[in-house]
Amino acid sequence: MSKKEYGKNVDFNSYGLKPSGSYLSPDFLFNSMDEAKKAADDLLKEMSKQDVLRPDAPKTNAEKEPEKPDLDVLLAEMDSLVGLDKIKQNVRSLINLAKVRKLREENGLPIPAMSLHLVFMGNPGTGKTTIARLIAQLYYAIGVLSKGQLVEVDRSGLVAGYVGQTAIKTDEVIKKALGGVLFIDEAYALTSQEGSNDFGHEAVETILKAMEDHRDDFVVIVAGYEELMEKFISSNPGLESRFNRYFVFEDYTSEELLKIFKSMCDKNKYTLNEEAEAAVKKHLDLLYEARDENFGNARDVRNFFENVVSTHADRVAFIENSTKDDLMIVVEEDVTKATEM
Repeated sequence: MSKKEYGKNVDFNSYGLKPSGSYLSPDFLFNSMDEAKKAADDLLKEMSKQDVLRPDAPKTNAEKEPEKPDLDVLLAEMDSLVGLDKIKQNVRSLINLAKVRKLREENGLPIPAMSLHLVFMGNPGTGKTTIARLIAQLYYAIGVLSKGQLVEVDRSGLVAGYVGQTAIKTDEVIKKALGGVLFIDEAYALTSQEGSNDFGHEAVETILKAMEDHRDDFVVIVAGYEELMEKFISSNPGLESRFNRYFVFEDYTSEELLKIFKSMCDKNKYTLNEEAEAAVKKHLDLLYEARDENFGNARDVRNFFENVVSTHADRVAFIENSTKDDLMIVVEEDVTKATEM
């Protein structure tokens, strides 16, 4: 196609452009970069006259704000968790307090000083991360936080190996958490190491400054073993003044461990026959009775469930023409072999 023929049959009026195409003439398309820039400027001016980019144009999915979660749905999700009765009560009281505080602010009433930052104390696998995620969403639902995301880190995600780098690394994490919750697992590790080359204290000071600078839209939850967390909080006056709410996560009982195991079965469409359930209960009872400081609670249950799934698969794989029931039903043999793994 020649230059003269190019664009010959284009109806420029249908695009809201000048019919003569002073900036899109066939000859022009082969001219210099300077003229191309001028054409682009002319095109933008013409489009603005035609009101192509309307201020009331619908927003794209990327521009839309995420829909706020429903408060009642979040509370129902929390209530569905196994155990944690005291924690659930504490969370409800906290949300009620924050909600009324927000309402007082909107009505021009004085707001008593209050810290929304939390200390979670307890053994691993007791639901601390799950509750932290729910609190982030609950704070968002009632308007305390602007986004409600949970950013989870430990010492390795905050502390660098060289002077001056820890503050930068910690600041990057804080930026991701603004508008939501920064959840620091095993937070005591930030101050438990001695020596001039340890920069955990620098991370703590950076976090404390951010808690002050962004106190209206930034929440920090620190978590770890009870005794070690008490030492961590008392290691710095700034921590003591900002963290005054403690949630203690108790170990699950053996009955609760069984409920957690069965909920994992239900979620993944496995069924325990009577003998298998008795074998699972026996194993979890022994696990609970023998617990020590390394007891993993729901984590141990998760590991045991995965072992049962593996032994079940080893058995079913050799069944010719296996049925749907074969693929779902866990028998005592599966559980017994899983306890030996």
